[in-house]
Amino acid sequence: MTEAMSPVQPTIVALSSAPGRAGVAVVRISGPQVRFAVETICGTLSPARYATLRLFRDASGEPIDRGLVLFFPGPASFTGEDVAELHPHGSQAVLSALLLRLTALPGIRLAEPGEFTRRAFEAGKLDLAEVEGLADLIDSETEWQRRQALAQMSGELGRLVDEWRSRLIEAASLLAADLDFSDEGDVAGPLIAQAVALLREVTVSLRGALTGFETGERVREGFVVVLAGPPNAGKSSLLNALARRDVAIVSPIAGTTRDALEVRLDLGGMPVILIDTAGLRDSDDAIEAEGIRRARALMERADLVLSLRAIDSAPERSAVEERALTVATKADLGGAMLAGELPVSALTGEGLPALLDSIRARLESGRPTEPAILTRQRHRVAVSSALEALQRAIEADHGHSELIAEEVRVALLALERLVGRIGVEDVLDQLFSGFCIGK
Repeated sequence: MTEAMSPVQPTIVALSSAPGRAGVAVVRISGPQVRFAVETICGTLSPARYATLRLFRDASGEPIDRGLVLFFPGPASFTGEDVAELHPHGSQAVLSALLLRLTALPGIRLAEPGEFTRRAFEAGKLDLAEVEGLADLIDSETEWQRRQALAQMSGELGRLVDEWRSRLIEAASLLAADLDFSDEGDVAGPLIAQAVALLREVTVSLRGALTGFETGERVREGFVVVLAGPPNAGKSSLLNALARRDVAIVSPIAGTTRDALEVRLDLGGMPVILIDTAGLRDSDDAIEAEGIRRARALMERADLVLSLRAIDSAPERSAVEERALTVATKADLGGAMLAGELPVSALTGEGLPALLDSIRARLESGRPTEPAILTRQRHRVAVSSALEALQRAIEADHGHSELIAEEVRVALLALERLVGRIGVEDVLDQLFSGFCIGK
């Protein structure tokens, strides 16, 4: 009985560069009809991995544009299939005509979001962690985010998982041997001891990876810095000054800010989410009171709180002093400074560079300098599950190798899920839906 053949994948095409006017655009094609498509619109197929100047023609043979063509035969390509890139000029008219011509050919359709990368994953060109790294690299806005995403896209997590997996398989082999020699009293004990020693080594490495998770997640999403203080402390003015644009409404009327306003900053390569909040005071106004409640909740989860007071006002004690940086605003008015306060003026710009340096120093304090290995909640859950299973195996005092081996199997399954080798369809659907069309 012959094995049923899998259906042939349709050939997909999409604009892979950003839409809009540009000197050059990139149109990517992947699938079994790539050779046919290139020969149809260009006349001849370019030599593999050589950029060749070609004329792109429509169905009637009229020129659409002239540009470079690159051909990457599978399986040595990004998707594992035949892939071609067309580099026409970045004109909307040119791209519309070119895509219309390509999708009119039999067996070729427009790609769905993330479909090129999904095919690369399914072909084994990327593991799930590398796919997530690619998504993060595309979305990166700061130097820290770029470095972290590039490390993950380069397979750092996958290589570490392979190391963990190799040691756990070795431990499982020792436990299996213990079962085989269960009648040999002088052999069984040492085999279990050797297996547990390997499990201890893996748990140390797992814990080390988990310690960098918080920083990794923060780099992906941004460090949260909250501006807090009483009404008219200059929070909105400072937010506008740091953002270099009018984000918040500035008014001498107390209680103007009632909801949280967010601004994303690139602070020397560090991603920061700066949040302006409602002035902290007792209020009978239901809307303002809700804004104050939200402000206090944001202060509790912030990485850093800028505790503000106008330089000509009385100081107030911060509820989060260990995570607070005290700032005296409206320094241009003059007034008494308190110990540890940073004077700033949103009006003149006085003290703003020093404030930004202090924010960065506080956020960097005690954090790893190298990119984190674990960057998503999914990563943390998988590694924690593996660690818990191994801890149970190490602490077991029953001496039954088959029960210890079961915990090792649970840990291995958790690590397989981490890199997408099993049970990740729901993760894939959510992840690839966030990709742009041409990736």
